[in-house]
Amino acid sequence: MITFFIAGLLVHVVFFISIFDIYFTSPLVHGMKPQHLPLPPPAKRLVLFVADGLRADSLFKPEINGTVRAQYLRYLVIEERGAWGISHTRVPTESRPGHVALIAGFYEDVSAVAKGWKENPVEFDSVFNESRHAWCWGSPDILPMFAKGASGSHVHTYTYPATMEDFASTDASKLDTWVFHEVKGFFNSAKENQTLLSILHEEQTVFFLHLLGIDTNGHAHRPMSKEYLDNIGLVDDGVAEMVSVFEEFYGNDGKTAYVFTSDHGMTDWGSHGASHLSETLTPLVVWGAGITKRLSDLSVCSVSICLESTQADIAPLISTLIGVPIPLNSVGVLPLQYLDNSQHFKAESMHANAIQILEQFKVKMKQKEETTLSFLFTPFLTDSKQAEFVRHARELIQIGRFDEAIDGCQALIGLALEGLAYYHTYDRFFLACSVLLGFTGWTAYVILIILKTHAGLRNGLGSVFVSVGLLVVLLLLLQASPITYYIYYLLPVVVWFYVLKEPFLMGFKKCVTLDISLTVFLSLCYLWSSHRCLHGRDRHLFVGQVTPRAVIFLPPPHPTPLAHVVDATLLVHTEALPHRNAIAQTPPRCNSLNAMCPQVLQVALCTYVLASTHSSLQQKRGLPLFNQLVSWATLASSFVLPLLSSTRLFHRLLSILMALVGVYLLLSTGYEALFPLALSWLMFGWINMEQETMSTQGMSNRTELSSFDFTETIDLTRIRQLRLDDIRRSYFFVFFIIIAFFGTGNIASINSFDPASVYCFLTVFNPFIMGGLLMWKVLIPFVIVMCAFESIQVSTRLSSRSLFLIVLVISDLMALHFFCLVKDYGSWLDIGTSISHYVIVMSMTIFLMLLSIMTHILTSRRIVIGRKMKMHFT
Repeated sequence: MITFFIAGLLVHVVFFISIFDIYFTSPLVHGMKPQHLPLPPPAKRLVLFVADGLRADSLFKPEINGTVRAQYLRYLVIEERGAWGISHTRVPTESRPGHVALIAGFYEDVSAVAKGWKENPVEFDSVFNESRHAWCWGSPDILPMFAKGASGSHVHTYTYPATMEDFASTDASKLDTWVFHEVKGFFNSAKENQTLLSILHEEQTVFFLHLLGIDTNGHAHRPMSKEYLDNIGLVDDGVAEMVSVFEEFYGNDGKTAYVFTSDHGMTDWGSHGASHLSETLTPLVVWGAGITKRLSDLSVCSVSICLESTQADIAPLISTLIGVPIPLNSVGVLPLQYLDNSQHFKAESMHANAIQILEQFKVKMKQKEETTLSFLFTPFLTDSKQAEFVRHARELIQIGRFDEAIDGCQALIGLALEGLAYYHTYDRFFLACSVLLGFTGWTAYVILIILKTHAGLRNGLGSVFVSVGLLVVLLLLLQASPITYYIYYLLPVVVWFYVLKEPFLMGFKKCVTLDISLTVFLSLCYLWSSHRCLHGRDRHLFVGQVTPRAVIFLPPPHPTPLAHVVDATLLVHTEALPHRNAIAQTPPRCNSLNAMCPQVLQVALCTYVLASTHSSLQQKRGLPLFNQLVSWATLASSFVLPLLSSTRLFHRLLSILMALVGVYLLLSTGYEALFPLALSWLMFGWINMEQETMSTQGMSNRTELSSFDFTETIDLTRIRQLRLDDIRRSYFFVFFIIIAFFGTGNIASINSFDPASVYCFLTVFNPFIMGGLLMWKVLIPFVIVMCAFESIQVSTRLSSRSLFLIVLVISDLMALHFFCLVKDYGSWLDIGTSISHYVIVMSMTIFLMLLSIMTHILTSRRIVIGRKMKMHFT
């Protein structure tokens, strides 16, 4: 069983990683040549303002009373001094990928985002790198990655201390004030420094002002709050002041271009990361040198009347305005509607954009051709076709047919982008088929183990599979494939070898029969349980089933004082538990209920800490040190206190619940704190229901729950064989695990997790600590279900080996279902949703394997404080 456990864990890790190698790989290629414009640019310098977390509607739409928040920016457009539009972002709508798209022109893959926040996991080109000089002011989380990615030392960054990014600060707009103050001081000092003065007057210069105050206020107070809206006005005033500073410093020479935009938006509940329109629609206002003057009615903000562009299109726009090569890895298309220049200039700019993207296509095609056998390689666009497109566009420009040249370049860009996607996904079909084949083989193998129909090896079967494996290795060697490809292609060979060791007809027949039985039976399990729960003694289970689901479908919670909610819930929970009489009647070996009093007091203290923290943050007094210490102490003690309690079944489960509820309460922002209590109620009802089921079946080895002890030695002779009821129990377990996963928020949607959840622990921005706390919040309901399942498994004398295999089959069938739903790049939302659910189920399966050990420790061990430290094991 240990060997099978290790093998199963490795197989599922491979399946988990495969989805990233198939669908999330770096799109970057290297070795391209920069494309220079043959005509002089309209601007010598460009100022880029990025208001982090600013929604498009928050900037453009006036308030109910008719007042406007951004008077200066609206004045620029209304007075025909610039143009405005909507910039569409991509998922994940986070700061790092948003800024990479704006400044480098490509959409960073998920795996690269996960490898680091400040560091660059991959080398990429950017507008800052292509510029002659770039000066940047803002957050220490964003600026360093562009400085490190640049060649040379011409990118200069000025950042404030990380401690200033405090969600509990009295006014987060001070982050933006700091930037404006530093910029003014920089130009004042430049007037006295001749060397710096001459450098600042050079061409192809970029100034970047990263304004984080709006995002911080949005997280802390929500986008509809006075703090968020006032911060927009402060940024608007600051932009007007900065424009005056730049124009005065450069003597109003008319050679400065300005771009104002945002990296992402924000939901009404103050988070971002997913694909809601409030997160993906960001404002774009451009004015100054080379920018068209467009009169628009801003009284109504409608996408249909806006100049629309994608976020990656801004990088080519910036590069064209100051005359630097478009970043080599950019996939953005130059938005000509923003340019105010001759058709000749627009045609040359679009031609450079087309050649720049075509260069990426050529490198990608060459790489794929070198790593694929010639008879297996299928080109997307031949070299002759490429040359014909380029030659025709150049001829049209030379004879002055600029509009036709622009159309031809845009068509070439479309083909090149399509070709990039073609070669980027060239191996996707074969990899997906191989992983799918391995997945089905693994599931069939587990089913065969359950059926216990092992037989002798077929004659010659081993030789056949060894030959197939060697052939696969040879083909991969000839194509110089990555090491991960060997794993994906060889895994089905190994898995199906063990499957086909069984007699083919018998194994196949039983596998198909069990698959059909599972599909039909699992569909009826829930209806049967609901019908049973509506009658007689199982009504509390039905209430428990409905309650957590109701919590899941409630709208996102808002931070509110939870003291009265939690007190009332604890009272109802204590009175309603179906096992309360059993606890009172149990003669414990120690006074366990008295020992649980500190945990009850701890939950009460957590209630006070949560209410106190919320009140303090509302009054802008920051996070009290006492509250912070209590929060971290509660988190640390939650791993130890359950081990000090009695090992009687209900006593230990209650101790675990109290320890976890306190931590979950500190990580809650609203009525979501009710979820673990409702889930626990359901779990206790489930335990009782399974025990009563054994009683109705007349099982002689039934043990009363009130007298069960985790540390008692289990009589192996009383372990019964697998029955049909065990499939129902396994299905219920997987079902409750899914409920537990989605009870804290939609894990497939990043924006369902509010940073306000961790304010009792810290308020200074730290993505790794905050992410770890939110992950533990997700796992707490998971642990509750695991503990309940451990109790059912032991109290009903189940075969743990067979039961674990059934759970594995059910979860694998779910993962296989989502894997098959993943579609090609026709719809980004569809593929993202399917992959997210696949990752969730695979993560759930891996967690089941790993957390089963932790659950066993929590339920079956007890630490005794005395002269010696003793630990009892089952």
